[in-house]
Amino acid sequence: METPEHIKDSLRRLPNNPGVYQYYDKDGSLLYVGKAKDLSKRVSSYFNKNRYENGKTRLLVKKIHDIKYIVVDTELDALLLENSLIKKHQPRYNIQLKDDKTYPWIVIKKERFPRVYPTRNLIKDGSEYYGPYASVKMMRALLSLIKQLYPLRNCSYVLSQENIKAGKFRVCLEYHLGNCLGPCVAKMEEDIYNTNIQSIRQIIKGNISDLIKELKEHMRSASENYQFENAHELKTKIDVLQSFQAKSTVVNPSIHNVDVFSICSDTGSGYVNYLKVNSGAIVQSHTLEIKKKLEETDEELLAFAIIELRERYNSLSSETLVPFDPGIELPGVLFQIPQRGDKHKLLELSDRNAHYYMRDKQKQTEATDPEENQKRILQTLQKDLYMKDLPVHIECFDNSNIQGSNPASACVVFKNAKPSKNDYRKFNIKTVQGPNDFASMEEVVHRRYSRLIEEGAELPQLVIIDGGKGQLSSAVSIFEKLGIRGKVTLIGIAKRLEEIYFPGDTLPVYIDKKSESLRLIQQLRNEAHRFSLGHHRDRRSKDALKTMLTEIDGVGQKTAEELIRTFGSTDVVSKASMEELEKSISKKLAVKIWNHFNPPMP
Repeated sequence: METPEHIKDSLRRLPNNPGVYQYYDKDGSLLYVGKAKDLSKRVSSYFNKNRYENGKTRLLVKKIHDIKYIVVDTELDALLLENSLIKKHQPRYNIQLKDDKTYPWIVIKKERFPRVYPTRNLIKDGSEYYGPYASVKMMRALLSLIKQLYPLRNCSYVLSQENIKAGKFRVCLEYHLGNCLGPCVAKMEEDIYNTNIQSIRQIIKGNISDLIKELKEHMRSASENYQFENAHELKTKIDVLQSFQAKSTVVNPSIHNVDVFSICSDTGSGYVNYLKVNSGAIVQSHTLEIKKKLEETDEELLAFAIIELRERYNSLSSETLVPFDPGIELPGVLFQIPQRGDKHKLLELSDRNAHYYMRDKQKQTEATDPEENQKRILQTLQKDLYMKDLPVHIECFDNSNIQGSNPASACVVFKNAKPSKNDYRKFNIKTVQGPNDFASMEEVVHRRYSRLIEEGAELPQLVIIDGGKGQLSSAVSIFEKLGIRGKVTLIGIAKRLEEIYFPGDTLPVYIDKKSESLRLIQQLRNEAHRFSLGHHRDRRSKDALKTMLTEIDGVGQKTAEELIRTFGSTDVVSKASMEELEKSISKKLAVKIWNHFNPPMP
């Protein structure tokens, strides 16, 4: 693609500094925002390629009419600015956050005798907001614990000293139920109320261990000063907190103020799960879907999500657990990749959450848009098998024989990731004697594709051989004879460890066990095995029936086949009347068969 002169001039003027670049089309619309450690090298790389890895990038470059850039001091500044600009402008070719929900927060209202309650509206009035909570259940559990421990007001009265002294308020039902201690009528001192609010802050932040330690010291002091009622009340609160902590702790309580990030992805989106851990308990959890635009890598998506989620949740954690190096540096943040222990368990938990979320989204897509779901599965398979073309048409072969008897094979066909049963084919092995799977595979593969070539029919994009390297080699030799090797992707799958073999490779490839592409290959393999085995059983059954009939004097193989074709089974033949038999065979044979199945009584 020839680069326009005005673009070449822009490229020559680009500095070698960190910064953010912006691509615009001829109408002045923002197409793409990117960050760079070196603006000149990064932007020029878009225009120095003869080939692009995907069509979207090629189309983007074709549309670029103007380039603008912003120079910053560090790569981190570029990352933060890129994140801000993408969220603000949502350019067409940038990754998109598929997250338009409004999540609830817990607010500690800025007022005398503060209220604590959930809200979805953030008002800049000096109040404290904690969240957002992706799990409403988790938020309600916290509020329930707070209500159980600390009686707080829930009225909206303005509890100024003047109003309380003037006696403007009367206690309500909440006071009589014991849910509020009546600060509106001066029955509760402000400093005690504020002490409770400070403890509530600790609970919301997840610092339950520190709060329990503090309450134990107060309990011990109260007991030493013979304030037994106060000590008993504190002990009750400690028991409630310890019970809540035991239920919420998932790992060692010493793991405190730690962020956990994990990612999984399919061809269209990345799914990043975030966990906030305090004292071994998960106090925040959220999974973010990021829509890909230019086939961004998991490293790029994870880096973007870390910046976004830390900003969204106001995280100040200095320790962050990740599955791999995200390729970014944040001041005061240590990225760790745990290999074992409690921290590794947290990473695995986060990874499971990301995969659950991805599968749930895929099921929703499957229900609402089956074609899009099928396309995604095929794109994943194309990527996992390094294929040039999308495997819309797939065929799978399987052999069946028991001790060499009635050898049979079958070919099943999937189109658009679904069985196309009208295209299934059964094969009776004709040229091979005895149990020889390799030779049988050569015969059926040759018969199948020599016929398709002769008829001018469309060849599949992918052929799967159920078996290891031996059966695969047999198929490869036929592909070479027919001149279609390289035109059709050919693989073998071994049953024991789900190993994928490519022609000429000595070592197998292992696809992720959770991958949709492996599930599709397994489905093809299982369907081929079922269909082949069914054909083999039918042949054995028919041969057994024919043997029963050919035992009758005068009945040969041809006559037996004709009877089976007419009546369907030996059982029906045995119950047929003389007249029914005579319609299919001669009267003489009909008498012999009827007498065989209806011997005279002794």
